[in-house]
Amino acid sequence: MEKLSVSALSYAKETIHVLNHEGLLLASTDGLGRFNVMTIGWGLIGTLWRRPFFLVAVRPSRYTHSLIEATGEFTVNVPAKDMEEILKFCGSVSGRDYDKFKEKQLTALPGKTVRAPIILECPINYECQVLYKVSIQREGLHEKIVQAIYPQGSYHTLYFGEILTTWADPSAKERIQIGQP
Repeated sequence: MEKLSVSALSYAKETIHVLNHEGLLLASTDGLGRFNVMTIGWGLIGTLWRRPFFLVAVRPSRYTHSLIEATGEFTVNVPAKDMEEILKFCGSVSGRDYDKFKEKQLTALPGKTVRAPIILECPINYECQVLYKVSIQREGLHEKIVQAIYPQGSYHTLYFGEILTTWADPSAKERIQIGQP
């Protein structure tokens, strides 16, 4: 399917909806040609420092964390409505142990502005370069968040990725799951 370059935030509403209901696919690379993809259920898309950004949260224990640390790049891919099993798989196994692209027959297309791949089967793709990162610290974090999300520690790193390029299939809105907000 043909990918069209579109305005960075033109599909922000649809992306947020899918993020909040099904999750998104975060792809990364080690820079040497090995790719990984993981499911994310948290993130923010918008404008910061007069630039379009995608903020993603990745725990240091995740394989993806080491890849983003190595390259400073990632892509965020909005899955089609028929990709629920892929989301489940990519969120439950590690890229250290599985080639998730191969296992789920995902097509990794080279990014135009980053080394991380975009996923052909996903109707919307964001290519991002990390411009800032911060590790969440226990100090100052509200107790209800600590209890609910970090009872054993393992705080996320927040990666602020400038959206360099956004791609969409011509039928992107029809291919993603948009139900009631």
